[in-house]
Amino acid sequence: MKTTTTAEAPSSESSVYDRYAAAAHAVEPALCCPVEYNTDLLAAIPDEIIERDYGCGDPTPYVRPGETVLDLGSGGGKLCYIASQVVGREGQVIGVDCNREMLDLARKHRSTVAETIGYANVDFRYGLIQDLGLDLDLLASELADSPVHDPAGYLALRQTEERLRRQHPLVADDSVDCVLSNCVLNLVRQQDRRPLFSEIFRVLRRGGRAAISDIVSDEDVPDRLQQDPELWSGCITGAFREDKFLQAFEEAGFHGIEIVKRQSEPWRTVEGIEFRSVTVVAHKGKQGPCLERNQAVVYRGPFKKVVDDDGHTYHRGQRMAVCDKTFNLLQRAPYAKMFDAIEPRESIALEDAKSFDCRRNVCRDPRESKGLDYDATSQGNASSCSDEEPCC
Repeated sequence: MKTTTTAEAPSSESSVYDRYAAAAHAVEPALCCPVEYNTDLLAAIPDEIIERDYGCGDPTPYVRPGETVLDLGSGGGKLCYIASQVVGREGQVIGVDCNREMLDLARKHRSTVAETIGYANVDFRYGLIQDLGLDLDLLASELADSPVHDPAGYLALRQTEERLRRQHPLVADDSVDCVLSNCVLNLVRQQDRRPLFSEIFRVLRRGGRAAISDIVSDEDVPDRLQQDPELWSGCITGAFREDKFLQAFEEAGFHGIEIVKRQSEPWRTVEGIEFRSVTVVAHKGKQGPCLERNQAVVYRGPFKKVVDDDGHTYHRGQRMAVCDKTFNLLQRAPYAKMFDAIEPRESIALEDAKSFDCRRNVCRDPRESKGLDYDATSQGNASSCSDEEPCC
């Protein structure tokens, strides 16, 4: 019997490709954990896709009508076809995958789903989710015309890749409202994970969000377990440690990072390490200048104080001075129900606003918002009072 040496062992990338290529043709239950989806939206999707869907969560509830949605690692297309019904005929859904077999399965049923729901708004593209600039179909055409046979050809290929990213990106900058992914990020090699999150951030529009379901671990996974192709391709030992998963969003520039769903019991346990599904929603839009417009916010509680992703501290019940950018952010999801917004009595035009130092955490004197000369006195309306409904 031939013994497989370490050098001959499959890499994490090849093991993932081979396993999912096979799973496109035959159902493999070990690749997924139980997930409940909206049954009304599943009705339009062929059984062949549903049977070969592999995931650990459902991020589609965070998609809105009319949006452009990108699904990373779209596989057989189930998530895309669910999202296509949510965004409606005015929206668009893009699926990206590097597995030809899975792409073939997804593309095979595109016209069938379109006929069922009454419109076609889904596009499946061939690419790596950690390199959303490079269209692998276009690269294949370039390689057919100019095959690589030597180092000079390899160097020319690198230049071709850069040209394609620049002139014909697979997914353009600031072009997507919502990025989805279902149990795929953990399959990306460790060295590609920082570029992966940077790419998610790049393609999102300002005000957009990422809704990601993935497997996380409660402890660091030893290298020897990460080297196991079966465990890695099974969405297990490539899992992010839970806190580091959230940190990756933060380092990429996201704000409002929130665990919206977390499995209480582990999906799998390996050598005492627990692996479970989480769904995280993170937002893009805190970048930009800080301008002083005499605005303030009041944190409602229940905590004594909270600190945001930029280090601003909000004390319960106190008027905290904020810049215009932060003022507007805190009135949107996921913060809207946590803060009361206080506009100045006399608004400062954006073009007249001065720079605001966001490094300081200070209270806003009410007179800064109302004006130093504000001396109004309100009068009670006696006619509106009665014995049954007193004024005070």
